Amino acid sequence: MQYLEATRALYAAAAQTPDDQLCCVSTPPWRMPDLDIPDVMHEMNYGCGTTVHPRDVPTDAPVLYIGVGGGLELLQFASLARRPTGVIGVDNVPEMLDVCRRNLNLAEQTNPWLTSDTVDLREGDALKLPIDDDVVGLVAQNCLFNIFREEELDRALAEAHRVLRPEGALSLSDPITPRPIPDHLRDDDRLRAMCLSGALTLEDYLARIVAAGFGTIEVRGRRPYRLLDQRRFGLQDHLLLESIEVVAYKTPVPSDGPCIFTGRTAIWFGEAHSFDDGKGHVLRRDVPVGVCDKTADQLACLSLAQLMVTDSTWHYDGGGCC
Repeated sequence: MQYLEATRALYAAAAQTPDDQLCCVSTPPWRMPDLDIPDVMHEMNYGCGTTVHPRDVPTDAPVLYIGVGGGLELLQFASLARRPTGVIGVDNVPEMLDVCRRNLNLAEQTNPWLTSDTVDLREGDALKLPIDDDVVGLVAQNCLFNIFREEELDRALAEAHRVLRPEGALSLSDPITPRPIPDHLRDDDRLRAMCLSGALTLEDYLARIVAAGFGTIEVRGRRPYRLLDQRRFGLQDHLLLESIEVVAYKTPVPSDGPCIFTGRTAIWFGEAHSFDDGKGHVLRRDVPVGVCDKTADQLACLSLAQLMVTDSTWHYDGGGCC
């Protein structure tokens, strides 16, 4: 697959010389108590958002990070896990693994809790992970899966599902597009490797995650990513790509469809102290409750004057009733 070879070449070069045109290297520094991040890791932050959400980090299973980059998010996960082989990093670019290992050794000098066995770096491929079935508590990838064409994306998602234990989480950060990207951009191997032309629409992106067997999905964030202007990219109109942060859980897909949380809320403000929709959702009066889109639509169809259902905010931090 020629585009994957172009990707390997691009990131092998970026491992030697940090490239400020790759993804969001301008992301503000990420700070935590008792965590010192080497400047070089910020310079090599080849991601389009974040996959590090502290409440997702398991205490009794490893975190698997696919596409190690300069090691920034590996170090962040390690600072939360803090145990031998608490984090596994997989990459198929040997040069990137070497640089990541060097950066982690640098971080070890200023982080007393970090030891050589905290992060296990392995050469491997997202399409065939060197991990056993059902052993990982959290899989994370930042701005890698969007590089894949649809067939390879489905394989990568299936591999993530395979290695996750039941109810484990898949944390993703990828660009999305409001309309399909034209073929002349999608077929440009370098633009795809630079995370500029492989983005899917939100609907297709989420549908593929569900098809891989993830029954619950939370949209944690959504924000502008890159503008493909019509002059430079040969478009009829400007195309604004967005970055989306998603956490998907390895739970069965319900018979009536997945539970996808996009920040919608239901609020009961009637005379009764609570409202029960008869389907397992109990709303206490005046207390906003996060609900998945499926439940939000069902509640909205009731057309009750004392029940408000809000629109998507595209930011969800848990606590819902579904």
